[in-house]
Amino acid sequence: MTLQQRTLGTTSPLTVSTLGLGCMGMSEFYGTGDEQQGIETINRALDLGVTFLDTADMYGPFTNEQLVGKAIAGRRDEVQLATKFGNERRPDGSRVGINGRPEYVRSACDASLQRLGVDHIDLYYQHRVDRSVPIEETVGAMAELVEAGKVRHLGLSEASAANIRKAHATHPITALQTEYSLFTRDLEDEILPVLRELGIGLVPYSPLGRGILTGAITDAGTLEDNDSRRSPYFPRFSGDNLDANLALVAEIRGIAEQKGCTPGQLALAWVLAQGDDVAPFPGTKRVKYLEENVGAASVDLDEDDLVALEKAVPRGAVAGDRYGDMSSIDA
Repeated sequence: MTLQQRTLGTTSPLTVSTLGLGCMGMSEFYGTGDEQQGIETINRALDLGVTFLDTADMYGPFTNEQLVGKAIAGRRDEVQLATKFGNERRPDGSRVGINGRPEYVRSACDASLQRLGVDHIDLYYQHRVDRSVPIEETVGAMAELVEAGKVRHLGLSEASAANIRKAHATHPITALQTEYSLFTRDLEDEILPVLRELGIGLVPYSPLGRGILTGAITDAGTLEDNDSRRSPYFPRFSGDNLDANLALVAEIRGIAEQKGCTPGQLALAWVLAQGDDVAPFPGTKRVKYLEENVGAASVDLDEDDLVALEKAVPRGAVAGDRYGDMSSIDA
C-alpha cells in the first residue's frame, strides 16, 4: 500500500504522512530501549511511507534525538521531523521543570539540531506551557528560529484554547499535539473547535491509549517492571481502573473482529476518521507493531462502525485520569 499524506495548518501548512511514528519508547518510559532496534524501526517506517517522526529533547533524556538523528542520516529529505522543548531535564534524568523562557528556547533548539545532526527542524513544539512566562514571549522566540531558518513550522503541545489563540496571534501555529483516542476525548469540547476555527492541525499522541487499545495488554503483568505505565503516574493501568478499561477493550476487539482488523487498527482508524486535519503518531519500538499500525490506514469506517464504537466506548466510560498528576496540563 501507499500511505497517503495530510496537511497540517492553513496559514503555515506542513504536509506529512497520514500516520506518524512516535519514537519516545525507543529510548525511555515503556520498558527497556534498544537503539539498533529503534533505528531499524525508523528505517522500516520510511520504507512504508511513514515519514512524520516525533521525538523530544527530554526523551532519554537527549538520547532519543540522537537515535533519530542516526536513523535518518542519509534520508533527511524523506522526513518531516518534529521535536519538542520545554520539559527541562538534566543529563542524569532528573527533572528541572517546565521552561518557556526565550533564552532557553534558543539554546534548546541549537542543542536539538546538534543531537539530530540536521540544519533545520520541520515542526518545533513547545512541549508544555510555562505558566510563568507569557506564551507570546515563548512563541516570539520560536518565531525568531523560523526567521533564522532553524525551524520551518511551529507547534504547541497540551495548550489551552486561550493560549492557542494567543500563540497563533503571535506567529502562525501549524499543529497542536495533544492526547486523543477512543479513551481520551475531552479536547472535543473546546480545543478542537478552536483549532478548526484558526486552521491549526491536530497531531494526536497516544492514539492507542498508551498501548491498551491494541489488546496486547491483558493485565499489569504484561508490562515490564521498569515500564512507567505500572507507576501511579498512569492510573488507567492499575487495579480496578485497569480491569474496567480492559472490559472496554474487549468491546472494541469484538467490533474489530467483525471488520477483519486488529483492535489497534480499529482504534487508529477511528482517530483518522475524525478529520483530514488529524495526523496521529502511534509510538512503537518494534517493526512488527509499526507494520500493524500502518495497516490501519486501509481500514474504512462507515457511519454504523462509528456508532458502534461510540456505544462500545462512550465518552466518560474510561476509568482513571490520563495522568496521575495533571498539573502540567495547561487549562
